[in-house]
Amino acid sequence: MSSAAAAGSARRDEVYRDFALVVPAYNEAPNIPHLIPELQAAFKEYGLEGEILLVDDGSSDGTAELAEEQADGWDQLRVLRHRVNLGKTEALLTAAEATRRKYLVLFDADLQHLPAEIPRFLDRLAEGWDIVTGRKVGQYDKRAVSSIYNALSRMIFRVPVSDLNSMKAFRADVLNAVRLRHDWHRFFVVLAHKKGFTVTEIDIELHPRRAGEAKYSGKSRVVGGVLDLVAVWFQLRFSRKPMVAFGIPGFLLMVAGGAAGLVALYLRYAMGLGFRPLLYLVVLLVTVGVLCFLAGFLGEMIVSVHDELDALRRERRGGAGGGREAG
Repeated sequence: MSSAAAAGSARRDEVYRDFALVVPAYNEAPNIPHLIPELQAAFKEYGLEGEILLVDDGSSDGTAELAEEQADGWDQLRVLRHRVNLGKTEALLTAAEATRRKYLVLFDADLQHLPAEIPRFLDRLAEGWDIVTGRKVGQYDKRAVSSIYNALSRMIFRVPVSDLNSMKAFRADVLNAVRLRHDWHRFFVVLAHKKGFTVTEIDIELHPRRAGEAKYSGKSRVVGGVLDLVAVWFQLRFSRKPMVAFGIPGFLLMVAGGAAGLVALYLRYAMGLGFRPLLYLVVLLVTVGVLCFLAGFLGEMIVSVHDELDALRRERRGGAGGGREAG
């Protein structure tokens, strides 16, 4: 075996050993009897030595208890619990805090993607990619909405993948570089790519949900997704330089107010005409301009404080991770 092939095999063995499968689960008791045996079979068939972190996200149907019963002492499975339903992003972060593994794989409990896909993601990680995302292949109800959402995301954020909300695998330390708010798991790839992490994509087959009800549906989620998309765009575009977002418009408004004031003075003293609405316009433009400028100034101060806190957070996590051993 050549040295390159040997190195590739060593990386593959490392990834197969040093990963955690994160499975958010909210009221998925009907799927647990299928999920656990299929995960056990896949881990055995492909020689996977990672751990499984099933995060019971405030379920009321006994999901956690059923998972532990089905596992029957299988030491590769751990069940983590949220007291209330927090969401998929929070489930991911909870699992990331609970493991020392180098790689994470985000996997849905509804088995719309099969456990046999896991090695394919791990193989791409072994090639050196930071993030591997899945591109759903198959029929599903939300294809039209999902296609529009993904197209908008690609156009706005210039990410090199076509499906942002699917199964994904990534290096655990990527989470140290991005800040995920509620429901921002959908923008994880966007935020990470903006930080310079490498991203690739593979096709994965989408299967019908076997049991239970879909958790991410409804018109309200479409509206929320669009608003989140705008929020992420604003954060990536202006959060580093809030004075650009607020200070420049504020300055231009003040200049416009000054110009309007000069016109008002000319009309009053040169033409002998008084036009009170123009005076109101001057006051409005100058007031709003000053407020925008102050908002930009305060934003710059907040960013400075945030950068200091972010540096401390990375230092703390780096120190905690420095002595970690995969196991």
